[in-house]
Amino acid sequence: MTSFGGGYQLNLQGLRELAMGGTGTAWAWDASTIFYNPGGLGRLKGIQIYGSIMQIMPSTAYSNVANSGTQTISTRTVNQTFTPFNFYVGGPVQDGSRWALGLGIYTPFGSGTKWDDNWVGKYIVQDINLKCIFFQPTISYVVGDWLSVGAGFIYSTGTFDFSQALPVHGINGPGSPDNGDGQATLHSNANGVGFNLGAHIKMRDNLQFGLTYRSQVNMNVSGGSANFKVPASLRDSFPNTTFDTQLPLPQVLSAGIAYRTGPLTLQLDLNYTGWNSFDTLRFNFSQNTTTLQNVRAPRHYRNTLTPRIGACYKISRIVSIMAGAAYDPTPVTNGFVSPDLPDADRIVLSCGISVKPLPRFTILAAFEGVTSVTRSASYDYGGFSGIYKTEAATPGIGVYYNF
Repeated sequence: MTSFGGGYQLNLQGLRELAMGGTGTAWAWDASTIFYNPGGLGRLKGIQIYGSIMQIMPSTAYSNVANSGTQTISTRTVNQTFTPFNFYVGGPVQDGSRWALGLGIYTPFGSGTKWDDNWVGKYIVQDINLKCIFFQPTISYVVGDWLSVGAGFIYSTGTFDFSQALPVHGINGPGSPDNGDGQATLHSNANGVGFNLGAHIKMRDNLQFGLTYRSQVNMNVSGGSANFKVPASLRDSFPNTTFDTQLPLPQVLSAGIAYRTGPLTLQLDLNYTGWNSFDTLRFNFSQNTTTLQNVRAPRHYRNTLTPRIGACYKISRIVSIMAGAAYDPTPVTNGFVSPDLPDADRIVLSCGISVKPLPRFTILAAFEGVTSVTRSASYDYGGFSGIYKTEAATPGIGVYYNF
């Protein structure tokens, strides 16, 4: 059995922020501040309702490390499209109030990889998919002109699906029938809780700071289904059973600064992500046999620091354009790069536009392109190695309305 990699964290919780390289800690642009900095919710002018949807279209290329006399193998993941979404509603409870309330429903984690069923790494992974939705009721208080704070409680729910081929041919010893490949399929629902804290500091109207802390959320799985497609003669060795596990979604500490000069706003964010909580992947099966044992797969992820920059230029009262960039280092160390979600340092470029056709109504569109460095790496636990390169395109569209 195996796991997903470091690429399952998404930074797509607001379209304007997406267009600006993922920055958004220091400036409360709209109701998506519920995610980026709950302390900024009290800075909004009235109640706002916000919705957006995106399409992530990732692709990973693999080739083996060709040694002398070894045939070079090249393949690519099956095309898939993921559709994360965001919904926010909130703002001050009434005009002039220091208190603000809100609710965010968003997808900060989730992705997947699907290889051809008969590819060279089929005994490690064929298909993997993680989906996760956060529900975050939020409260914010404006302490004074220069400081506002906020906090949100997080309830998370999601699903995890995984399949791999099983090399069951000749498993009963020399001379036994060649049974071909079997298949293991795991499915589970998961849930967890956490919190989101933020402080927004307004030094001047054109100079603002932000600091946020999003806690780790442990997605607990109890009673997930583990099904095995094997010949009848091996069903006692691979009984359909259940499993338990815990999938850590890492804590994130973010600091940001924003500066406005005329029609131009510049932003810088630093995200420190606590990936080291993902040290080992464990699958505990309720029924074990000599061939079906509990899994203890080492991961040894490391914490990462991601710098992000963004800019917004207001062309007119109606139209603004945005652009941004980020360098996102991988948490996956050498020797632990698995083909389930192979990860490498990533370069992010983004752009977008906002159009305000009505005084209270705004339309947003954004695009993000991600490319990883080409990485030659191994997965020592599975005895597998290769060269990987991942790319992803993410367009998105959204709207918000101020009441």
